[in-house]
Amino acid sequence: MTGTETVAGTVAEETAAEETAAEETVVEAGVTPAVWAGLMLDCPDARELATFYGELTGWGVGGADDEGAWAYLTPPGTTLTFGFQRVADYRPPRWPDQEVPQQFHLDFRVADLPAAIRRAEELGATQAEFQPGGERWRVLLDPAGHPFCLCPPAPH
Repeated sequence: MTGTETVAGTVAEETAAEETAAEETVVEAGVTPAVWAGLMLDCPDARELATFYGELTGWGVGGADDEGAWAYLTPPGTTLTFGFQRVADYRPPRWPDQEVPQQFHLDFRVADLPAAIRRAEELGATQAEFQPGGERWRVLLDPAGHPFCLCPPAPH
């Protein structure tokens, strides 16, 4: 058996266990719970922003229309979608100012914070002026102005 088969087997076993737990929840509660499918980000050009995050995460773009109205990524090993939708008259968040609030932000763990910051900037991100984490983590703005954080590995 190869390492890939071992990992795939483990993922399949974990998925089966999660499905069994979800089924038990349905039976016990008598109500089907909502299952998180993904999230959508508003932006001026969906393909452009999907390309940015696809390159940043290494997930690539899973699908997009030719006009930039919608696009999505799917993190490996999941059925979740990280989607993007074009919005007319899009106004980027003004972080940390609340004139146009951020409403959400994304956090990404990275092995090498300085290298990840450089890569994000090469892809079109900019560092936010206000940095509440100091040097512990960095707040950046994606090409559409959404704030996101690059964070070091979780402590063990």
